[in-house]
Amino acid sequence: MPEETDIGSSLRKVRKRRGLTQRGLADISGVSLSLIRKLEQGEIADTRMETAHRLASALRVPTSCLLERDDEEPAAEAAEPWRPLERAVQVATVRTGQAPTVEGVRAMLPEVRSAYFDNRLGELTVLLAPLLADADALGDSAEARDVRSHLLQIAGSVLTQVRQFDAAETALRRALDAAPDRLRAAGIITTWSWLLVRQGKLAASRELATKWADDAEPKMSRATPEELAAFGWLLTQASAAALRDNRLGEADDTMRLAQSVSVLLGRELPRGTERLATWGPTTVRYKACERHIVLDQPDKVLRAVKPKRSGRAAPGTQGGLTVSTEYHRHRLDVAKAHTMMRQYPEAVDVLTGVHVEAPEWLASQRYARDILGDVVERRRTLTPEMRTLADAVGVPL
Repeated sequence: MPEETDIGSSLRKVRKRRGLTQRGLADISGVSLSLIRKLEQGEIADTRMETAHRLASALRVPTSCLLERDDEEPAAEAAEPWRPLERAVQVATVRTGQAPTVEGVRAMLPEVRSAYFDNRLGELTVLLAPLLADADALGDSAEARDVRSHLLQIAGSVLTQVRQFDAAETALRRALDAAPDRLRAAGIITTWSWLLVRQGKLAASRELATKWADDAEPKMSRATPEELAAFGWLLTQASAAALRDNRLGEADDTMRLAQSVSVLLGRELPRGTERLATWGPTTVRYKACERHIVLDQPDKVLRAVKPKRSGRAAPGTQGGLTVSTEYHRHRLDVAKAHTMMRQYPEAVDVLTGVHVEAPEWLASQRYARDILGDVVERRRTLTPEMRTLADAVGVPL
């Protein structure tokens, strides 16, 4: 999914090495001359990942060659709701009173997971911050490390979503250190690879996911569904990072392998009690649509989804499974495809559907803000529905 990234100074250096003027780069990349000028002059601090990918393709370099750290985090006011969770993963808390127990902390996991999967991020932060303090006080037994690792992975995922990147990395590093087995570790690395993509660290993301996929590759004839799902998620993350880094051959090869694994698995594996996401043929289809967005092929995205006026899924389910964050991300790709095809009412309808199901999650997505911003920019007047969405995702009016 496209993110924003800082490329100005690197873009100027690479363009000059290629002997191109700004206009020449605009002609072969399809990126406007005015945007290229603003990026190189520092008038715009960041741009979308899809734009970076176009520029890198035109310059024949990996996208990561243009990217600098995308460390920008929300302003202090916007970040304030997540401070308790940041502190809980970064600073040890001295506990007083009755000591927590593994059984007591583990008993809270269903409630935490429910809030996480329902994208009730504010409620989740209230639950997680004190529970992580309890988990830290449990000691270093295998059971304590297990429950602590699980909670820290959830915290790392939430902090990545709300762009608290330093705290997210701390949470994931601690989660990996406490991971009880390679399956849990593979899940943590999948989340970490996604964090790196959001920071614009495409080469690091690709290398991390690829290394762990190589290490985690099971013997297919004897692999359990959980092993296949863990391996498949690492492959899809490696492919996504390679695609954005303008390594199309590597991305294709990795995705083909992921598709083969999903066929072998034969179904979308539910989350169960351990993993934070489903995985299987449905997820692979979502990632194929994401690929088409990156490659500027919106028509292929829209052909892959059922033609219907409403972008809204039946509440709570999709394909017989509980609606996942991956599904919501997929719907944003569908909305983006509609805007790329100038089908603005359809894009708004899809975004409205996501807003109904996951309002807190949608509010934290820059991607949604960019999509709706495109709609707002191209409309002379806004409908009440558009205004409601603009307020929800933070588009300035």
